[in-house]
Amino acid sequence: MKPVEYSILFDLDGTLTDPKEGITKCVEYALNQFDIQVEHLDRLIPYIGPPLHESFVQLHGFSEEHSLRAVELYRERYREVGMFENLVIPGIPELLEQLKAAGYSLHVATSKPTVFAEQILKFYELDHYFGLIAGSNLDGSRSRKQEVIQYVLDQQHIDPRQAVMIGDRLHDIVGAKGCGMASIGVLFGYGSEEELRTAGADSIAETVVEIEQLAAHHAGAAG
Repeated sequence: MKPVEYSILFDLDGTLTDPKEGITKCVEYALNQFDIQVEHLDRLIPYIGPPLHESFVQLHGFSEEHSLRAVELYRERYREVGMFENLVIPGIPELLEQLKAAGYSLHVATSKPTVFAEQILKFYELDHYFGLIAGSNLDGSRSRKQEVIQYVLDQQHIDPRQAVMIGDRLHDIVGAKGCGMASIGVLFGYGSEEELRTAGADSIAETVVEIEQLAAHHAGAAG
């Protein structure tokens, strides 16, 4: 039997929506300003999920200064068109409806700036399912996934033992572990099973349909 106050936190990119087109095109736009040409947008898929600032440093060797400038350039295109070059992952609206009906408390914890996450979820008519939509700040603070998850827990007064984090990348899993909560890794996003298991995911969902059953399992285990 599920506890009344059991909470489910969702990542956004690669978990609720598929942002590939928008993110890769915006990264390409930013890189082009530094005279860096990209052979194929698929080469930029690793940018999906982690904090942008870190990705420009790690994936393209940018300095701190250049990385911050690249993020600004990325956002120039993203706020105008990129955030809407996005698709709701099939089955997600139905899943959210079922979870709400079952009495779970749903929230979003994303590395994406809160202002963009709110606009995306409102545009795709998913915002009403969530009690809190939390992300990073535009000034770059609260960009680590653990910080975002902890913010949700604090703001909603959630006991981490009565919650589970659902996401597609290692940052979601590591962030959840850092906050003392369980996690479900999903394989329909941009992280591999190896990445998620190595990070310590408590469960793996191959499809959207499996999430409800796994959430019920974790809720039951929480007592």
